[in-house]
Amino acid sequence: MPKQANNMRDRLKQIIREKSFSSGRSVTLASGRQSNFYFNMKPTMLDPEGSALIAELMLAELADEQIDLAGGLEMGAVPLAASLATLSHQKGRPVRAFFMRKQAKEHGTKALIEGLLAHESLQGKRLAILEDVTTTGGSALKTIDAVLAEGASIGKVITVVDREEGAAQAFQDRGLPFVPLLRASDFMSD
Repeated sequence: MPKQANNMRDRLKQIIREKSFSSGRSVTLASGRQSNFYFNMKPTMLDPEGSALIAELMLAELADEQIDLAGGLEMGAVPLAASLATLSHQKGRPVRAFFMRKQAKEHGTKALIEGLLAHESLQGKRLAILEDVTTTGGSALKTIDAVLAEGASIGKVITVVDREEGAAQAFQDRGLPFVPLLRASDFMSD
């Protein structure tokens, strides 16, 4: 599997480079930082091959984990969690999806966490937190704090691309296993 995983990572890197990576102009990131390179992962996450590769690689990272639900903060985690849930069912290792809203709905159930059954809680559930791009880890940590407050535990944090700007240390400081499928430096060296 390692050779196959490396081939999948190489192909995913190629797709991201073609569809989701840009450099040369200054952009403001979700963290508030300025950068001269940017990953807009939506075109890759919504591409059939890109989505499939991400789901395969994430599911492989969860192979030795007992995970009840996988997801994270809207919007980036939604396509990741949906693809992972679909693939996990197809492979006979079901992992349900969830996502956290940036703000609780003002109507209906007024839920902050979506994907749970009526009257279900996160109490005692083990989660994988998913992100498309991680800079400082702030978005994932916001989700983590919310789900921990609901009684969940965290098995692993997985991102498609780590910008290598502090997230790994932030997760390590909290004792959370962090796995990037790719790193920003993977795109700077070519």
